[in-house]
Amino acid sequence: MAKAISHHDALIYAMVTMSAVDRTMTDAELSRIGNIVNNLPVFRDFDAEKLVQTAEDCGEILSADGGLDLVLNLIVETVPKKLHETAYALAVEVAAADLAVEQEELRLLEMMQDKLHIDALTKAAIERGARARHSAA
Repeated sequence: MAKAISHHDALIYAMVTMSAVDRTMTDAELSRIGNIVNNLPVFRDFDAEKLVQTAEDCGEILSADGGLDLVLNLIVETVPKKLHETAYALAVEVAAADLAVEQEELRLLEMMQDKLHIDALTKAAIERGARARHSAA
């Protein structure tokens, strides 16, 4: 049984899971996670010194049998409903960080959309915003 986690931990789990799902955690993805934690208001009261340990805790859960389902359930159960769109948006940001979204990442986004009950219009808006932020000239 996994230990109780905070909503901050669960949001970080969403990002770490997205980064790890294709078995390649790129520097761009890891840098994006750090920037998000250090700059977004949702993490204002999170101790950024705990980021590495939180990411390691997530990785440990993911490596166990049924780990992906367990992490997704932890995210859904821990993140308040008002932050479900935020959790999805953070996962999208990490997927877009290295400018190459792999099939595994797309599948995980579908799973997150379903579990977090993100409607199609909201999903499209979040994804379009990420594309705009990560587009090159």
